[in-house]
This record gives sequence, C-alpha cells and structure tokens, in this order.
Amino acid sequence: MVGADLIDGFEVIAVAEPIDARREFIQKKFNIPDEMCRKSWEELLSIPKFADLAVIATMDRDHIAPALAAIDKGYDLLLEKPMAATPEECLRIARAAEKKGVFVQVCHVLRFTPFFRGLKSLINKGYIGDIVHIQHAECVGNLHQAHSFVRGNWSNSEKSTPMILQKSCHDMDILQWLVGRDCTRVHSFGSLSYFKKENAPKGATERCVDGCPHADTCFYNAEPYYKSGKHKVFVEAITKKPDPTPEDIDKALRTTDYGRCVFLCDNNVVDHQTVNLEFEGGATVSFSMCAFNRGSRNIRIMGTKGELYGGAKDSFVTWYDFASKEEKKISLTDMIADESIDGGHGGGDVGIMTALADRMEGNTDNVSFCTIQRTYQNHLIAFAAEESRISGRVIDMKEFESSIERSSKR
Repeated sequence: MVGADLIDGFEVIAVAEPIDARREFIQKKFNIPDEMCRKSWEELLSIPKFADLAVIATMDRDHIAPALAAIDKGYDLLLEKPMAATPEECLRIARAAEKKGVFVQVCHVLRFTPFFRGLKSLINKGYIGDIVHIQHAECVGNLHQAHSFVRGNWSNSEKSTPMILQKSCHDMDILQWLVGRDCTRVHSFGSLSYFKKENAPKGATERCVDGCPHADTCFYNAEPYYKSGKHKVFVEAITKKPDPTPEDIDKALRTTDYGRCVFLCDNNVVDHQTVNLEFEGGATVSFSMCAFNRGSRNIRIMGTKGELYGGAKDSFVTWYDFASKEEKKISLTDMIADESIDGGHGGGDVGIMTALADRMEGNTDNVSFCTIQRTYQNHLIAFAAEESRISGRVIDMKEFESSIERSSKR
C-alpha cells in the first residue's frame, strides 16, 4: 500500500514473493536476511510463528489458503480485500479467526480516510438526525477501468472476482458502517456495455503498438498512457518490476494483456452497475458504480434533520441544517485530497496502518475497526448484489446468509 513504509511502529522482517525482482526490492528496502525471503507463502508459513502481524496480498482467489494457514499459526492479519472469492470461503476465514482469537483487518481503507471518518463523526453527533436515504456514487474512472478491469488482473470474474466484490466491497462496507444497521434486502442491475468486440473501431489492431489507425484519437491507447511517467503504480503492475526501464515497459506492451486493444480483451466484468439497499429501520441506499468518468467518489446523506454531501477529493463536507435553513462547509482536518490509487486512497492507506500500529500497542478503540463477522456480513452484501444482478431477483439478506451457512456445511 502507498505510504505503508512511512508508518512508525512496524518492522518488516520477512517476505514471500514469487517474482524475483519484487522480492529482491523488498529485501533490500527493509534489510531482510536471506533466510526470511521466500518464493512462496507456504515456505514462509512453515516456519514457527515469528511476527505479530501477517499481510496477505495475494490475488483474490488465492486469499483463502494463506489466510487460514496464518490464522492457524496465531497471526493477526491485514488481509487484502476482498476477503476471499466466494461467500463460503469468507465465512471460513471469519470462523477460523474467531475460533483462534486473532484479529483480522480487511483492507477497507475508506473507513480510515479523513473524509469518511469525518462523515461518520458528524452522523454520530446527530447533525442530520436519523438517516433516511443515501445516494452514493463510485466513479471508477475510465482509465482505471481500462487498466485494472479490462486489461488487468480483475478483468475476468472467472479468474478473479466480480466487479461489485473486487472494487465495490469497499462501498458496501462503508455504506453499512455509515447507516449503522444490518442490510435487509438487495437489488441490482448492471452489465458490460462498452468494452467489447462489437465496439472496436474498424481496423483496430490486436495491440496498440501494432500500428493501429486509431492510435492518435483513441482514449485508451496504451502506449502513451504507460509511457507518460504519470502512473508509477500502474507501470510497476504491467512490468512486474519496482523500477521498470523504458525497455521493460515496451516489452510489456508487446507481450502482456496491458498492451491489448480494450475492445479485444478477455474481460467480462461489468463497466456499470447500480445497487439498491434496504436497511433495518427502513433506511435506503442508492449506489452506482460506473467506469465512464474521471474518477473518485461522491455521496449525499439525507436525514430527518438535514443532509450531508461531498466528494472524497474534497477537504470539507457540506451540511444543510433544516432548523437554521443554512448551508455550511465543515472542514475535515488533515484531509488528503488525492483519492486515487496513486495518492494512497485519500489517506486511507496511511490511516489503516497507523490504526493497526496503535492497536498492536493496545489501543483497540479506533471507530474504524470492526469485527471479522461484520466484515463478512458486509461482504455478503456484495455477493448478494451480484446474485441479484444475474438473477433479477430481490435478495433477502437473512435468507441469503442462511443459504451460505447451509452450503458451508456440505
């Protein structure tokens, strides 16, 4: 995570990484001895417990095995989202952690951003009374969609996980946290509408570097995007190297999916989706995820005494008070404005690591923490949304959770 190495209170003492360049970079950066640098998590977790906290940052479908192994060793975990690829696997992790008595924090970094922490504080202080409705938009960004969910690791749900789980489990979690009640019903619509073969311009080549006649006008031409020097995290991803050279980038564009035409990839995840949520007490949420925008998140929270609204890139929240009929901008101190992946997710990366460091010192009172059972239940909202999108049904959450529990016993 961006900025994680800046947090006092942690010492990185081991690494498991199959890619040599990445493993060697981490070893050098943190001065890790050779015997604590392994190519696989299996090797590292075969050693008796040697640390307080393990970080599981494998791909989505590879979370379950190392997570269960680390829990069995007695490690507290920082687990990359989503918890796992299926609801049954998520339940297994939750039950294992509770049985072993270890703490598992899934990387729901929105909970730890100044923006969303500020919203939660204002709600708890009664600024808008009881929540009646929330409108929340996750604007993925057209270029982020092209990189991660068309060309990239999360382009195909059969190889990774559905978009609503991989990208928007953040939002399902944060929305339940803000409302503060259990979700009761879920309904969703969405599809892959644009990034598919029938929308490829005439004469488009398989790769952007193959002399495509539309290279100068295409929004998604991979060559200038990855060679511009503006997207370090993405360039490291396509080359699988921490400090790639121009030659490394050129090779990636010619040999990996990151150089393919966005209309001629193997992607199948949605590029837009809406989810309607109902919570105990009757509060409702309208959530939308869409690729076709600049990026970031926007939210409007409507209550019985007023409303709060703003964007995650803002350094303030706007409050409209019914009693005074006045609109006020409330500054959120220490707000980090850049919510992009390059900028540390609006301060969430630094926030979650700071909170974890404090927790290791005995401070468990951070309002952003939640139990692994709550995290599991919030993941179920995303799984239910995908079930609804595919089936067209309204999903009753109690029935859905019961079905997962029955399935896990088979």
